[in-house]
Amino acid sequence: MELKREHFRAKIYYNFQRLLSQQECLAELLSLFGNEAPHQSTISRWYGEFKRGRVSLSDDPRENIDAVRMLIIEDRHVTYREIEASLKISKTLIQQILYEELGVRKLVSRWIPHLLTEEQKAARVNWCQKTLDRFNSGNPKKVYSIVSGDESWIYCYEPENNRQSTPTKVIRSRSVSKKMVATFVSKAGHIATIPPNEQRTVSVDWYTIICLPKVISELEKINPERRIILQKDNAISHTAQETRQYLTEENVELLDHPPYSPDLSPNDFFTFLKIKNRLRGQRFQSPEEAVDTFKNAVLDLPANEWNKCFENFFWCRQRSLWDQEWNSIVFSEESRFCLGMHDGRARVRRRRGERRNPQFFVERHVHHTVGVMVWGAIAYGSRSPLIFIRGNMNAQRYIHEVLEPHLLPYLDTLADPTFQQDNARPHVARVTIDFFQHNDVTLLPWPLRSPDLSPIEHVWDMMRRRLLNLQRPPQTLEALREELVEDIDHLIRSMPRRVGECVAHQGASTHY
Repeated sequence: MELKREHFRAKIYYNFQRLLSQQECLAELLSLFGNEAPHQSTISRWYGEFKRGRVSLSDDPRENIDAVRMLIIEDRHVTYREIEASLKISKTLIQQILYEELGVRKLVSRWIPHLLTEEQKAARVNWCQKTLDRFNSGNPKKVYSIVSGDESWIYCYEPENNRQSTPTKVIRSRSVSKKMVATFVSKAGHIATIPPNEQRTVSVDWYTIICLPKVISELEKINPERRIILQKDNAISHTAQETRQYLTEENVELLDHPPYSPDLSPNDFFTFLKIKNRLRGQRFQSPEEAVDTFKNAVLDLPANEWNKCFENFFWCRQRSLWDQEWNSIVFSEESRFCLGMHDGRARVRRRRGERRNPQFFVERHVHHTVGVMVWGAIAYGSRSPLIFIRGNMNAQRYIHEVLEPHLLPYLDTLADPTFQQDNARPHVARVTIDFFQHNDVTLLPWPLRSPDLSPIEHVWDMMRRRLLNLQRPPQTLEALREELVEDIDHLIRSMPRRVGECVAHQGASTHY
């Protein structure tokens, strides 16, 4: 006898009426039907349906599918709650119709800080261009005068052992408190973090009487003659007449800020994001403890992190106007190619009971796979030879095996080249930087953790896919080297799009 869905649902309903738990129902079905038994998620779903009063074991009529389809066509942003209220069907059934019948996926929209008008967009562009011109695209001597200040909430969750409990269950409600902090940073590092102690939010009086005087005092301790250019957003307390008057009296210059532009503030795109990622998952006994932990995390950041933060502040905005300039950039990178090329997961659709079917197995290496490390460089209309590197790369080997014998001759064939490399340790070691300066090699400053901005990453990806598609993949390292020895120009032409997308996404990863 062939078992159908209704047979299993009848057995689940019978166990539901017997007041068996879901685990007990699953154990009984497994003992009776083995691999043919329904999955635990199926049992959970039907227990939920029976609790809501459902008595039918058959699938719902086709009209529900058509009705859900029409709602999706009319509004792509329709929610489960709206569909449930409109059609009077359960969320479980809605999910089944969306995923199994209609094949619709749930994708997260990309949020932008604000729906900007054309005038606001023009103001952002004008501000970027004016700032680049004023500070010579990030000239360090001028950028050190910029002090960036902003406020953010620090959340404090009550620890697990402080939550109320009863003998039967644990109260799941969280006790959440929060504390606002004002943080000021510069290219030289952290200046001050000041919480409003007696009030919840930032007022004009607190900002001008307590906060800003502390910041100016800290700066004067370092250098009494230091020029201060304050960069802040357009919050009411920041732009009030009293605030402007105080800053004028203290000879503090204001760096204006375009509306709705958190991606143009170092605190927003760097400080708060980086520190809160470090604090994620921690629980604090009080808001004061959370603020102290926040301060310590800021102080622990090394000086080079702040330097690179302000380099990133100017990097994409400076180069967002480039077009033909990218043709003179030489992009370089190392990559490792292995004989066992595929080590990822492959997902398949299989029926119940086919888990151990060899048809759905994928063999792969689980131990160290032999391979070769390759260095290469590309530019518009040309490319360097591929250099095979034995062993691990360090600064001395980078200079003696790559830069001296291969990079310098390659750069001599190009007109006015600028060399790009990422921030790997051999690349930024002091001895490597001295080598570039001694040989008059112009370097392109590179933002941290930005492989999506380098087109050579696509070269490595193209080569890997080509190796995977070979009918007879290489079986030895020598054969692999021969296969590794592809159109580059269109990748260089993608640089304006890459940098523009980086700016539009506020420094977040691009689709490249």
